[in-house]
Amino acid sequence: MNIKKVIVDSAWIAWKDLLEFSRSRMRLFMLILMPLFMMGMVGFVFPSSSSINDVPVAIANLDTGWNNITMGNMFVMGLNEINNKTGMMKISYCKNFKDIKNKIEEGKINGGIIIPSDFSSSIMNGRQGNITIVTDPSIPQLSMQLEAVLSKIIDEMGTNAAMHRLNMTYNVSLNYSLAMVKPYHATVKTIINTKSNYFQFVAPGVMAMTIMTALMTGLPHAISYERDVGTLDGILVAPVRRWAIITGKVLSQTTRGMIQAFIVLLLAIFLFGVTIHGNILLVVFLLLLEVFSFVGLGILITSFADREETASMMMMTLMFPMMFLSGVFFPIQQMPWYMQYIAYALPLTYATTALRKAMIFGAGISIISTEVIIMLIFGAVMLSIAVPIFKEAMRK
Repeated sequence: MNIKKVIVDSAWIAWKDLLEFSRSRMRLFMLILMPLFMMGMVGFVFPSSSSINDVPVAIANLDTGWNNITMGNMFVMGLNEINNKTGMMKISYCKNFKDIKNKIEEGKINGGIIIPSDFSSSIMNGRQGNITIVTDPSIPQLSMQLEAVLSKIIDEMGTNAAMHRLNMTYNVSLNYSLAMVKPYHATVKTIINTKSNYFQFVAPGVMAMTIMTALMTGLPHAISYERDVGTLDGILVAPVRRWAIITGKVLSQTTRGMIQAFIVLLLAIFLFGVTIHGNILLVVFLLLLEVFSFVGLGILITSFADREETASMMMMTLMFPMMFLSGVFFPIQQMPWYMQYIAYALPLTYATTALRKAMIFGAGISIISTEVIIMLIFGAVMLSIAVPIFKEAMRK
């Protein structure tokens, strides 16, 4: 009977919170907008080769030629021909490195290409023609991608030029000249049959972060807000068990978090082309397991926060390190070694890793057993600490 009453009371409190939330059109709008914003904005933070379009790049052709032959002009013509087909760059022209540097500083271009004065003579005398790529250090992501794309284009143009030179000079067939100029060829193969993109990486992390945010912001806010406006006292004196209060609050915030997580999942699949290779039921199980992992932490923040403002400060202090150190937006492997140790001490890391393995690799429960066990242990430990402290805080 007592268990039945706790369940009924918890459901009533959860329904009350959700009903209050649904009455605000702005809250409902933000419930949908936030996942769309996160996926749309974050997914395009790191440009891929397909997302580089109309990037302003300047060319400084200093080549003086060799016996009236200007290889620099031929290179520029070839680059323009490639760019006309791809539309990757908006090509302009500068006089020298200083001119390119000034335009980058002024924000007019994002990079430059410098063809040196000895470009033709170097090639005609059997030496490599050195081409300098100038990048903008203030935009490292775009500069790295631009550098990689331009380096690949220049390498391919050089290979084609060498093939034609062998054909013209030594009458080597173009079918054989490629193997002579470039004897090695690398083929990239992924372990899944789908094209990888940044959305594939970020979607599981955003889903995990959404659940964490719902519990760590919604739960302390719900309790602290009712304490500030005075309605919490009314609930406490009502014939409702204390355990039902926190359970009801958890249910309401979990519902909101799960709705947002599924919005992220649907956006990832239908709008951003993410392929889910794993079992969707396992994904749901991992999201619910993450709720169990973070609910204790949310209750703990609620217990220590005497005001809504205090709860917000505590929540932000804990959330930001987890958001940026748990591999949600950036691979943990790219972090310094000491940050990696911190990352592996955070529960969000294991929630993100488990979701990523299940969604991208199609991994089963046996593959993600380590992450599951760690989340279970973290949730159990935090609940065992948080529940007694919460009960004590409610008596004050």
